[in-house]
Amino acid sequence: MAFNSAIWAIAAVATLGVIARPWNSPEFVWATAAAAMLVLFNLLSWRQAFAAIGEGTDVYLFLIGMMLLSEVARKEGLFDWLATQAVRHARGSAKRLFLIIYVVGTMVTVFLSNDATAVVMTPAVYATTRAAQVEPLPYLFICAFVASAASFVLPIANPANLVVFGGQMPALLDWLRYFTGPSLAAILTTYVALRLTQRPALAAKVAAIKDAPPLTVGGKLAAIGIALTVVVQLSASAFDRPLGLPSFCAGVSLTAVVLVIARRSPLPILKDVSWGVLPLVAGLFVVVAGLNQTGVLWALARNLHDAAAASPQATSWVAGMAVAVASNLVNNLPVGLIASATSHAAQVPQQVVGAIMVGVDLGPNLSVTGSLATILWLIALRREGESVTALRFLRLGFIVMPPALVLSLLAMSAFPP
Repeated sequence: MAFNSAIWAIAAVATLGVIARPWNSPEFVWATAAAAMLVLFNLLSWRQAFAAIGEGTDVYLFLIGMMLLSEVARKEGLFDWLATQAVRHARGSAKRLFLIIYVVGTMVTVFLSNDATAVVMTPAVYATTRAAQVEPLPYLFICAFVASAASFVLPIANPANLVVFGGQMPALLDWLRYFTGPSLAAILTTYVALRLTQRPALAAKVAAIKDAPPLTVGGKLAAIGIALTVVVQLSASAFDRPLGLPSFCAGVSLTAVVLVIARRSPLPILKDVSWGVLPLVAGLFVVVAGLNQTGVLWALARNLHDAAAASPQATSWVAGMAVAVASNLVNNLPVGLIASATSHAAQVPQQVVGAIMVGVDLGPNLSVTGSLATILWLIALRREGESVTALRFLRLGFIVMPPALVLSLLAMSAFPP
């Protein structure tokens, strides 16, 4: 009992630290400290800890590749150029600008991941609103909410997808068959909810931009590199291959090509990449391995297995909603890891695993603590001099997230895997 209590206490403190970030400490500090304590107090052997870290190799490679791609695109002005084009094509209409930014945000999430939308697109959208002379927050909310709403269109859209499915990732055609309906439901419902809630601000006129600077050579290379990366990732997914190594190779290659052509130092790009995400993920893998030692995951797996055997459809609804709520209490990354370990041990049907993933991806749209992408979005906002309180986001999240989750799960139950 003392053994299990110590593990749960360490896990609870680590989770609270990741969410609350006391003393403005980085999130990874708490996750890595918890992992170290589990080993130092002999609650988990160092071999088990290293094995748990190794399980996340594909996720680390994926994150490194996508972060490099996003940072190169940002440095070379690709996102600022896209933002300028959005203002020009809005032709004075705030409603049209809102739609264009939402569509661009959807595409960035689908092909570059939700973290790229939160980190890279947020400052670009802020620059767009300044140029358009409109209130920034209605458009900045898009970056936060579409990052979750569009994050299960493709396996590459959210690192949590790799976590939930692990080595059992569906092939691309199967993925599209399972998740196209739920994704469309989430994206369209989220857009309608945001559009209605931000309606007063969308009555403003958008200022015109006469002279837009051309896209630089580096920006064009970044666009081509991203397009090629997407092709490589989709090919790997189609042949049921891990996505980490192709993403890593693409990110490193694009970075090297752009730096060589531009004759620039790699230090500015390397400095601005959010490297702290990697030890954060590694630490959480170790913490989940520690929780597995307590036997609670096996108990959850048994209950999940029995429930799925009795009624797969009802279980998928309950599981999807439960992990959606839990993601806002302890962040969706540890919830995804726990849900992954539990569902794999329970050997539940694909329909239940899919519902769990939808909950893990879409649930964080309720609160600012739901996902790493939302936390990164808040940090990006503060850099631009904007701020959103947890209560304000929660009020908006209560309107946006529940209908999107319900309709997505309904779409999945209507056409089960």
